[in-house]
Amino acid sequence: MEKLARQTRSLSRSTRAVVSVAGLAVLAALAALVVALPIGATSAAAFPRSSTATITLYSGQHPQTVDALVAGFTKATGINVAVRSGDEDQLTDQIIEEGTRSPADVVYTENSLPLEALAFRHLLAPVDPATLARVPAKYNSPTGNWVGVSARVSVFVYNTKLIKTSELPSSLLDLSEPSWKGKIGIAPGETDFQPVVEAVLLRYGKARTISFLDGLKSNAESHVYPDNESLVAAVNDGQVAAGVINHYYWYRLRVEVGARNMKSALFYFAPRDPGYVLDISGAAVLASSKHMKAAQAFLAYLVSKKGQEVIANGDSFEYPIGSNVRTSQPIRPFSELQPDPLSIAQLGDGATPVALLQQVGLL
Repeated sequence: MEKLARQTRSLSRSTRAVVSVAGLAVLAALAALVVALPIGATSAAAFPRSSTATITLYSGQHPQTVDALVAGFTKATGINVAVRSGDEDQLTDQIIEEGTRSPADVVYTENSLPLEALAFRHLLAPVDPATLARVPAKYNSPTGNWVGVSARVSVFVYNTKLIKTSELPSSLLDLSEPSWKGKIGIAPGETDFQPVVEAVLLRYGKARTISFLDGLKSNAESHVYPDNESLVAAVNDGQVAAGVINHYYWYRLRVEVGARNMKSALFYFAPRDPGYVLDISGAAVLASSKHMKAAQAFLAYLVSKKGQEVIANGDSFEYPIGSNVRTSQPIRPFSELQPDPLSIAQLGDGATPVALLQQVGLL
């Protein structure tokens, strides 16, 4: 995952970067919604309310998710969190460049690929076993260096006035066929797209993956977008007929514009299709952290019952995956999803998908 590829991400997402400290007035208001509960071995009891500890979080996750989690953690532990937000790919590059000098204690990403890239470079500390145990092992780091926090799934989004239900694709690979010329929009610079490319590669090999990407590029024509937010909005507005996104972008748009203004719908590819990929959002403690106990406590909170309930009941529309918590949102139940059975190890660190996207001129 090289810097050149990462710089293709949108300015709109890059300018989300902010630095905030939990415990300020805005987060305090959010914290009032969260009740402190024990969070496992590194619990609130280990850090008295009078604690003045502050940890630094590099967050590539959406503010909808992070703000409430940080507020709840601070209320439960008294530990403040300085949040540095940005695109996960840029933050990953920054950590790699900073190395052991990084001021970050924790990194929290939308996808597993950046975490695997950091683990490969030995920049992450082992996660406390009690924290890992709160999440099914298949959603955690294969080597125990990061913990899964939530999940999303890739889906097909289409404008209901431009695409008939009889025209819906059964497979992602259909979208490279001539019949989709000018109808499909893509966001190849999104890190969310890399797992989809990896899934095609693992299923069909390099030659067919390149052919698929060439066809997708041709069919997209000018409908190339910087991120999934832009893509789902374009589909809903009728600027392009369809696209592939993670499910939660559609639900967030519905909250933003109102259900009556939704002119698009979601469609799930056939079970186990390479376009039907489960993406895991996770968090890790940096090996260079100067506040190791507090950082480990933050990870423990993220996957605790209380932390997972923040995700389940919030407006992020992600799936909680720890402490046996289920989402309360009206989205397809997690137990009913039938994604491509890729493992975290198979998805890797994103380097191969980025190389292929560069090869076909999509990055």
